[in-house]
This record gives sequence, structure tokens and C-alpha cells, in this order.
Amino acid sequence: MEMPIQSAASAPAVHELPDLREQQTRFRKAAREVRILDPLLIDAFIRDRQQRGIDGPDETWEGVYTVPPIAGNPHQSLVGFLTGILFNVITLEGRGEVQPGANVSDRRDGWEQSFRGPDVVVALTDCPAVNCGSHWMGGPDFLIEVQTPGDETEEKIPFYGKLKVRELLIVHRDTRAVRLYRHNGRKLVQVKLSSHVGGKWLVSNVVPLAFRRTGSEDAPAVEICRTDGQAGNWTV
Repeated sequence: MEMPIQSAASAPAVHELPDLREQQTRFRKAAREVRILDPLLIDAFIRDRQQRGIDGPDETWEGVYTVPPIAGNPHQSLVGFLTGILFNVITLEGRGEVQPGANVSDRRDGWEQSFRGPDVVVALTDCPAVNCGSHWMGGPDFLIEVQTPGDETEEKIPFYGKLKVRELLIVHRDTRAVRLYRHNGRKLVQVKLSSHVGGKWLVSNVVPLAFRRTGSEDAPAVEICRTDGQAGNWTV
């Protein structure tokens, strides 16, 4: 029995065939995480980021190379303000060292396998963390993370607790919500608001500053004041 020959008129139209480019676009939009298992592709991916100079915020979490969201101008401006305030209060007054970001790890050798990069680092003069040049081994005294939508700030908290960071301040980039965590000997726990200069503040035990959210819903801000009797009040 002869099979009928399909004519051009009865063949599927080109526009009815799957559009590969459209399908690839849907895949990219649906993907929330990319896992590269090919060692050659992993090396090429990391090398490309390094060569383009965009690997600065990248971290390694127990051997997993992690690429955080791009830090835009609002994020960097907030980091700059917070670093400047702490630089004046800590560095210029001889209390210790302030850095606008640094690598922190739980090891001296092989630290590249497990480190995080907080936005602001404060190491006081008697800080137990070791400055290894490339990174801090152990927990600095005070860290700040500027939280942005989609990042992994929450997932960093246990690691900082493991390093025995004394205090961690988290400031949300958009809402200016502030949270202060303090090490209780076992882990970092959230600090409650307390009374200070006639209001409710998050008062640090490590740096001579207190923090609170202020402003309106449309124009939120963080108010910062000194707690050591010295003049100093900022709104960022």
C-alpha cells in the first residue's frame, strides 16, 4: 500500500513550528538559579567575570561560587554613608579600622572555598579576628549588610554567627528597615528596641552608635546618633 506523499500545502506551516528563540527566552525568565556542573564551563564563567572586573561582590559558600545581585547606585550610596559615619567615629578616633567591604572567612588557608563579603567591616583595636591581608580570619567586631531584594543576606547570618561576629546590622536598601543582631555566645540573635534620648532605638554595644528607621513611607531613612556623649547625629 502506497503511503500518500505529503504536499507542501498539507505540511505544517513554518510559523506553527516551535520558536526556539522564544522558548530559550522563556527558559531564562523562568530560571531562578543556574547550576553549572561542567568544570570547564565553571572555570570559563569565573575567569570571564574576573577579566571583566565584575567579580568584586562574588563569594564562595562552602565551595559553591555565589554571584549576588548587582549593587546599584542606591546600594553603594548607602554603603558609602554608613562607612563614612563609622570611619569618623571609629578610625579617626583611634578605636580601630573600618573598611567598605572585605572578605571574612573561618580559615587562614583555603579561605577562597568559604567566605562572605559584608558591605561594611569594623575591627576594633582588640579585635580577635586575624587580618590575613586577603581576608579576615574569624569574626570582626561589627558588620553591616545592606539588604536588597533577591539577595541572600538572611542566609549569611548563621555564617557570621559561626565566626563569632559580635554584632551585625542589616539595613534594607529600599525600606530602610534596620535590624541589629548580637552574639549571645552561641549564635547571633536579634536585638530589641530600647529607650535612648527619649525614643526607641537599636543601641549597639560594640560601636558608640544607635540606629532607628525614620522618615515616611515614601521617603524612609535611617537615623543614627552617638551614644557616648559626643555630638553626632546623621540621617541617611
